[in-house]
Amino acid sequence: MAEKTAPKNPYHALPKVELHRHLEGSLRLSTMLDIARKHGVTVPVSLLNLSGLVQVQDRDPMTFHNFLEKFKTLRLFYKSPDVIHRITREAVEDAAHDNIRYLELRFTPVALSRAEGFPLHDVMDWVMTSAQAAAKDTGIKVGLIASVNRHESPDLAEQVAWLAASYKDRGMVGLDLAGNEAEFKANPFYGIFKEAAQSGLHITIHAGEWGGAENVRDAIENLGAERIGHGVRVLEDANVTALAKERGLTFEVCVTSNFQSGVVNQFEKHPLPQMLAAGLKVTVNTDDPSVSRITLSHEVQAIHEKLNVSLDVLKKMTVLAAHSSFLPDAERTELTQSLRKDLNV
Repeated sequence: MAEKTAPKNPYHALPKVELHRHLEGSLRLSTMLDIARKHGVTVPVSLLNLSGLVQVQDRDPMTFHNFLEKFKTLRLFYKSPDVIHRITREAVEDAAHDNIRYLELRFTPVALSRAEGFPLHDVMDWVMTSAQAAAKDTGIKVGLIASVNRHESPDLAEQVAWLAASYKDRGMVGLDLAGNEAEFKANPFYGIFKEAAQSGLHITIHAGEWGGAENVRDAIENLGAERIGHGVRVLEDANVTALAKERGLTFEVCVTSNFQSGVVNQFEKHPLPQMLAAGLKVTVNTDDPSVSRITLSHEVQAIHEKLNVSLDVLKKMTVLAAHSSFLPDAERTELTQSLRKDLNV
């Protein structure tokens, strides 16, 4: 008699696209322990205790402060070129294991370089080399987005943008502005992002997460955003909602992250369904899968089961993500058509 096999998880089985995932929030716990042993990083020697420092726990306060605290510990691990190569490779492998067909992985060169004083161009080269090799080995497509922070020097951002533009032929597809939008304006970065777009880089901007809808307008009108990271507060202003809809902007929504960081006080009250109802283009993303202890499959399942978004709509959102990717036109069309066929939408 043939042995019965467990049914496949239907959410895992769905082919997926992720547009908003941070490398710095994608480290495996087992890898962190290994790095700590090899490089003398002072952290707890058990997975359970380390998890409390670098991952959001069910008992944690769901606040911005608690969420950001995890990154203070994570920054201790970028100890060598080999480490950066490894965490990049593993991030791509984990995406492939989750049946992600195309991943846009964003990383912050300044954060990766700071722990040991690595040159920015070296850090960017290490990430690109490993991402490309892992993509080839796993059979998924990977685009890289360089991220700069609002609270840091525009001079540093300009260096990152210039380097990113010089690496377009090696899988660098975009430039991102992240960081504390509640306390730091984007004005110092207007010229940098305009020049980046002129160089051929695509633009995505974190906005409307910790700041209001006016930051989404600023991202569109002054930073040249093609996509908005998070953007869940856009609905606070009907005029900004209309502007985003008129411009055809895509929103990179990260529901679990928004709940864990206190943007919304209950997962079930997340405005994603209202954004869809308003006719906005919405995609599903993890943000920092290791910090949040999730995969994209988990996120799709939670949105289906807790926010009552139908699987048919979620499949269409996957196709939209492919269509909104920063891939070259021919590759984007090929990916979109492939997903339409496989998802039957």
